[in-house]
This record gives sequence, C-alpha cells and structure tokens, in this order.
Amino acid sequence: MFQSIIDLFFPKVCYACYVHLQDYEQYVCTSCRHSLPVTNYHFNANNAVEKVFYGREKVEQATALLRFEKKSIVQQLIHNLKYRGYEEIGVFLGQWLGNELKEIAAYNEIDIVIPVPLHKKKLKKRGYNQVAKFGQEIAKALQADYNDASLIKITNTTSQVTKKRFARWQTNYELFALQNASLIENKHVLIVDDIITTGATLESCIQILNKAKNVKISIATMAIVQ
Repeated sequence: MFQSIIDLFFPKVCYACYVHLQDYEQYVCTSCRHSLPVTNYHFNANNAVEKVFYGREKVEQATALLRFEKKSIVQQLIHNLKYRGYEEIGVFLGQWLGNELKEIAAYNEIDIVIPVPLHKKKLKKRGYNQVAKFGQEIAKALQADYNDASLIKITNTTSQVTKKRFARWQTNYELFALQNASLIENKHVLIVDDIITTGATLESCIQILNKAKNVKISIATMAIVQ
C-alpha cells in the first residue's frame, strides 16, 4: 500500500520515452526495450569493437551492448544517465550486459572491472561517474572485483562530442595515470565506458593499464557509434 501511494505521487516512468511504467516493468518500458538496437557483438569474434583497436592496442575481448545513433532511444537513455542523474539506467544496462557476458567462457576469466574515470572536478560537479553502476553490475554478474582506485584521470577536459578523431587522440593522450598497480598485476581487466566512438579514450586507458605487470585487457561499453 505504501509503495502504491508513492507511485501515485511519484509514478515510475520509462527513462527513454517517459510513459508510465506498468507494475511488471522496470527502468524502461517493454516497447522501448524491444526497440533498442542490440549488437550481440560479444557472441561474435572480429566484431566492430574489436576492429576499432586492430593495429592500435591488444585487446582480449571487446563488446558494446547497443548501437548509438543521434536522436535515438539510446541517445536519450545515455543523456538521461549522464546529465539528469538517472543512475538506474547504468544498473539496467549493466545487469543486461552482465547476464549475457556471464554465459560466455572468455568473459568469465575477467578478474577486475575498471570504469573509465572522471576527473575529480567533473566528478564533484556531476556527483557520480555515469559508468560506475554499469561496471558494478557487470562485476557482480562475472563475480569479479570492481576497482575504481587504480586508473585515475589527471587532466580535466571539455566534452569530446564535437572533436574530430585526431583532436580526440591528442586530447586524451596521457590524461590518465596508474596508481595501486599491484592490484591489477597478473589480472584480466575489463574496462567499461558509456560510448565508444574513435576509441581514443579507451586506447589511452589501455596504454596506462599496461604499465602494470602481465595485464590482460578487455572492453565493454554501453554503446558504439556506427
């Protein structure tokens, strides 16, 4: 009864289209859930995410849950996650992808999940890292550790959205630093992020994490721009 009263004054709505959710729905309505462009990359070798890093950095496994397009449901979800404080979207996407990855032998070798970090100033302003809950849910599904203490961002930057590929690479180069390296030595690390476009940010993260001894690295993101 108490929950019904809360729902009356604060009804649950779909984070994509804002229609009221039914009792059996959570975070996203059934219609929007069925409309989301799923990639299924983690079930296929030589997928589009892996190809992003060919000739750049060694990656064990790589996937993205959804395809990102402008003015799409995916863009709406990630915008609400990043700028409107709807952290439950990270939970929703992390549980979804985590449940799929745990059925794949290669991903069950993951020891640690690490989110792409925010600079401390941006973290203080936003109040949260938009990929934290996404990574935490994947870590739970894979029975892996979640570590946000080893990879840190040491330079604050402006938005990457409007920058060209080379400009992104220049901006991201050496923006990150490694601390507590012993925590990831001899481990298989899964780096998680929201969107992969050129791969410049993740490439920089991989270069920094590889400073630790005998590290294997895989990648999982919420979406990929295609």
